[in-house]
Amino acid sequence: MHEENPNHPASTAAGTDTSEPPASAILPPEHWVQIAQAEERGIADADSTLDVDNASSTASVTSSILEYRTIHGRTYHSEQGNVQYWGSNDEPQIELMDITHHILTLGLGDKLHLAPLEKDKVHAYGPFASDFADGYPGAEVIGTDISPIQPSWVPPNVRFEIEDCTRDWTFASAFADYIHMRWLFGSIKDWDVLCAEAFRVCKPGGWFESHEASCIMSSDDDTVEGNSAMGQWGKFFIEGSKKIGTTVTMVEDGTQRKALEQAGFINIQEFNFKVKDLLSNSNHN
Repeated sequence: MHEENPNHPASTAAGTDTSEPPASAILPPEHWVQIAQAEERGIADADSTLDVDNASSTASVTSSILEYRTIHGRTYHSEQGNVQYWGSNDEPQIELMDITHHILTLGLGDKLHLAPLEKDKVHAYGPFASDFADGYPGAEVIGTDISPIQPSWVPPNVRFEIEDCTRDWTFASAFADYIHMRWLFGSIKDWDVLCAEAFRVCKPGGWFESHEASCIMSSDDDTVEGNSAMGQWGKFFIEGSKKIGTTVTMVEDGTQRKALEQAGFINIQEFNFKVKDLLSNSNHN
């Protein structure tokens, strides 16, 4: 989704009872434990994902930021601020983020963004930031994250900062020509506040682009069964988000558009695509 602001920025916007539970129900944890044991799966404790070179060159990194939490063998961001991001910050998650970045790029027709940009200051995130900096060598690109897991080697016109987007942003008002956010579902308690900060930081006439996904796995031919791992995935996310006071149904609820309108953005545009279509097209190339 992306959209534009009249006086301000614009923005681009699933031990006894052996019966099968109903497809609408959430299967108990024991179900998945048994599957994991049957497959003899084991996840080793993850090592710290912080690159040594990156640690020595990032002045803003403090010991508290590096105090990662370990849960079921996966590492997660340290306890700081109000942030409650559900994703881990270890190597498997970084690899997943790279794959997600590729999927989103395919979804946009091999583009990094949809907003009509002029190259200047850009506020961006993760793999997108480095690719954007390569494509726009004249732009000043700032990538933000809550964990210092970025690579050491990045284009000279990009830098990374530790920033909790759920709190007041540290950037000055009317600072950026373009703000790009993605994959924040399940971690934002108040999208109105988030988009209001984006509106404040975005220059008049600038653009804000938000990429989010539906957590509900479905298929056109109904082959994703409700009790399968894919069918259960979204149900767990929805239930978990309710417990921590966030939402993972922004796409279904139209949350992004509502928050953008509330913030004052104009020229709001929405684009939707199916991952299935992307995989089909990719296999033919």
